[in-house]
Amino acid sequence: MTASTIANQRTAASISCVMPAYNEAGNLGLVVPRVLAALGQLSQQVELIIVNDGSRDATEQVMADLCNKYPQVVALNLSRNFGKEPALTAGLETSNGDVIFILDADGQHPVDLLPEMLRKWEQGVDVVYAVRKTRLDQSKLHIAFTSVFYKLINWRSRVKIPANAGDFRLMGRNVVQALQQLPERNRFMKGLYAWVGFNSTAIDYEPLPREDGQSNYGFRGALSLAVTGLLAFSIAPLRLVSYLGLFLSIAALGYGAWVVFDYFWFGADTPGYATIVVGMMFLSGIQLLSIGILAEYVGRIYEEVKQRPTYLLRSRIGKGLDQP
Repeated sequence: MTASTIANQRTAASISCVMPAYNEAGNLGLVVPRVLAALGQLSQQVELIIVNDGSRDATEQVMADLCNKYPQVVALNLSRNFGKEPALTAGLETSNGDVIFILDADGQHPVDLLPEMLRKWEQGVDVVYAVRKTRLDQSKLHIAFTSVFYKLINWRSRVKIPANAGDFRLMGRNVVQALQQLPERNRFMKGLYAWVGFNSTAIDYEPLPREDGQSNYGFRGALSLAVTGLLAFSIAPLRLVSYLGLFLSIAALGYGAWVVFDYFWFGADTPGYATIVVGMMFLSGIQLLSIGILAEYVGRIYEEVKQRPTYLLRSRIGKGLDQP
């Protein structure tokens, strides 16, 4: 296949857009028409896959109404709330486009960037991911936590996960097919995007204000996802515990040598029960921390070996694009 043939295929690409939604009834009616209008300017073959991740509001009814109004819309209703990562997986596995966009349902991802992302793909880039310029909508604690997380997960790692890059991105069909080959249940999509590799480039963006309501993904959700990401893509916690154990062993030997030297050289009394009790409590805490970290890894192994499906689909509305 010649380079010109590949270029022509990329120019005449079909487009899928995956949009996970959880309690977004107030946003979908505003966001979906805007997204469809932007996609329609890029291709005549378009599908918008909305994944209802067990919403408790009227999201399912709004999705059904949108399917009746727009034939490009596909509604997937999961059997319960599985989380954003499984919802993204469901949407990607359903998509049939040559190009796949991922957008949030709250309207914070600017559709004005979609043409630029598509142009980069037409020029041969397989993944175009958006990087936040600022985090003004987050607390200082959240910002500091995010910075520490990326430094820790990328520490001595062969696969570098771009900092401040979320799910807002474009991927070619080859990238999505590679993601579908990854079988893990505890999915950390930002890590999986980086792990599969391919030719990638970044663009900057500024998140827009939410159209309606408040975010369903706060600090607790970020913390839970961070733990999943660390355990799935890094052995840094285990290395830190090993280094801490080595440091404490050296410190204990040094302290023991100092006590012996101080006793025989200066005739000082050997410290008594207080030192022993404090030392025992400190070492016991380190041991419990180490066991807890090991237990988290073992727990993830336990979840994986059960081989339960990542999500369960309750219903689908809409045809979407034909399979390639």
